[in-house]
Amino acid sequence: MMVPQDLRRRPGLATRAMRLVRKKPVGAASGLICILLILVAIFASQIAPHAVDAAKFPRLKPPSSTYPFGTDNLFRDQFSRILIGSRISLGVGFGSVAVGTVLGTALGLLAGYIGGWVDFVVGRLLDVMLGFPPLVAAIFFLSIFKPDGGYNTRSFLLMCISIGIIITPTTARIVRGSVLGVRGLQYIEAAESVGNRPFRIMLRHVLPNVFAPIIIIASIQIGNAILAEAALSFLGLGIQDAAHPSWGGMLQDTRNWWQSAWWTAVIPGLAISVAVLSFNLFGDALRDILDPRLRQSS
Repeated sequence: MMVPQDLRRRPGLATRAMRLVRKKPVGAASGLICILLILVAIFASQIAPHAVDAAKFPRLKPPSSTYPFGTDNLFRDQFSRILIGSRISLGVGFGSVAVGTVLGTALGLLAGYIGGWVDFVVGRLLDVMLGFPPLVAAIFFLSIFKPDGGYNTRSFLLMCISIGIIITPTTARIVRGSVLGVRGLQYIEAAESVGNRPFRIMLRHVLPNVFAPIIIIASIQIGNAILAEAALSFLGLGIQDAAHPSWGGMLQDTRNWWQSAWWTAVIPGLAISVAVLSFNLFGDALRDILDPRLRQSS
């Protein structure tokens, strides 16, 4: 006797995890690296063997068993600074994606569901935003509000908002396209026919059904936000605080002597590359899993 599909036992979390590892081994490995990076950022103070601003080590010492990542020109341990620097780099990355996702989702929902002149205005606004190179737009925003460069709430929020604004258009367009795909479905028409207000329909009926694309684009945008923060810090526009370094700021500090002490530039660059690549690969794997069209074709 055939068992109805709804009554069949669904696979457990461990079974689904193993299935993911078999189908997407690169994505699963990238996800583990992302989790490891997040844990390192959370517990950086406990993991770091030395204080981040302790200047008591040999100057420009190459990597060794004593100093795994070497030392910089100010007699500081690079390994400790890389660990502590993950807080700023990942923190700004996640904060920027949160800002960009909220703004982009709101604009995409309004443009896709309401349509008409709202869609026209939002579309032209996104076109204007996309007309500027992302890094130039972030520099323009920061030049207006002029963060003081120290590690404080205002500087952190300005960095998150400036990077979040430049990743908003991509999120908004993806959300708009997804909303257009579900707007004409029967359950939306039924909700409209019983008198639900547009705002209630967007939040309770439309948004949950376009949540998968939002998660996918957010996971991919984390890597882009980390890279943007590194670029702004390298240009001297990020959080410039010796006690709270970032990976991009470490690259900016080493611009005058990296040729004679390669590890001062290569290691922060590798940290940025590993983080960006891991989040991008994980986002790609997440897209393949959550997108029903790709899942059916595989």
